[in-house]
Amino acid sequence: MESDLHPGGQLVKQTHKFFGSRDEYAGTRGYKIADILLNEIASLEDKVTIKCNSTVTGYYPEDGVYTVMEGEEDYYRVKAKKAVIATGAQERMIPFPNNDLPGVYGAGAVQTLMNVYGVTPGKRVLMVGAGNIGLIVSYQLAQAGVEVAAVVEAMPKVGGYWVHAAKIRRLGIPILLQHTVTEAIGDRVLEGAVIQELDDKFQLKGEPEKIDCDIICMAVGLAPTTELFWQAGCEMKYVPQLCGYVPYRDKNMRTSNKDIWVAGDASGIEEASAAMVEGRIAGHSAAKALGLTVDDDKFHEYWERLGHLRAGEVGEKIRAGIDQVMTGGWEA
Repeated sequence: MESDLHPGGQLVKQTHKFFGSRDEYAGTRGYKIADILLNEIASLEDKVTIKCNSTVTGYYPEDGVYTVMEGEEDYYRVKAKKAVIATGAQERMIPFPNNDLPGVYGAGAVQTLMNVYGVTPGKRVLMVGAGNIGLIVSYQLAQAGVEVAAVVEAMPKVGGYWVHAAKIRRLGIPILLQHTVTEAIGDRVLEGAVIQELDDKFQLKGEPEKIDCDIICMAVGLAPTTELFWQAGCEMKYVPQLCGYVPYRDKNMRTSNKDIWVAGDASGIEEASAAMVEGRIAGHSAAKALGLTVDDDKFHEYWERLGHLRAGEVGEKIRAGIDQVMTGGWEA
């Protein structure tokens, strides 16, 4: 079940080349990775059915039924023996006056417009957030001929990989650290923004500055989409390192509900490479729970690949978060 009009999730929006390892298609552009995975599914022929434009609207634990809205008129129920829920994440926003004006977008919406539908969102953009998403989307906007007035970041350092920051700096795009947007300007549509410097306690200081722009792009983080896990009665915990509430899981990605597995950003915000490996682990484990024959050696391979992806200083925060919700197993 996929709520979008096409499968592939966030990968279809990604025109940049991925980092990671060869197993996770390092050096390959995101939308091409989506094609690789879809071809893998197609090779299974009638063993896998994909339903797009289909939103799972609820889960009813008393009888294990999922409700689905396909399109705008077809509503039905599905009773699954096992389920892998990989609902991804939703964009965070920050409050400021007039942030509901047309022209204030999340970074994901901007990527969808440009990289999926070939539509530029505007002529001059103020990017809010210097994490990987903010830096990558700023570069993609510049490639599409959209002027990026500046990238503002509340923290005292860039949150994304330096390689992404260096690419936009070479284009002359300023990165203003310890700055934030305080107001959107406009009547019926966005006509500009007000930014201001922050002190070490994130309090406004100095004089506000007006930026002429017709787009404010918000790249201020993601939160796991976990409504179905709550409805299923899964044990949940708020983990700051994973950016929100996430389900407890065992090493095979099974939740406290014996019929539900989790994978991807729904288990905690992380790189897409890790999400793909988690999906394979969850799929293998769910298949095994159904009594199907699986290659148990694959589990060890996937765990090792996840370990490599989360190694070192970059993965320290993720490892600390996962340790808080990883269980050694579930009681029968």
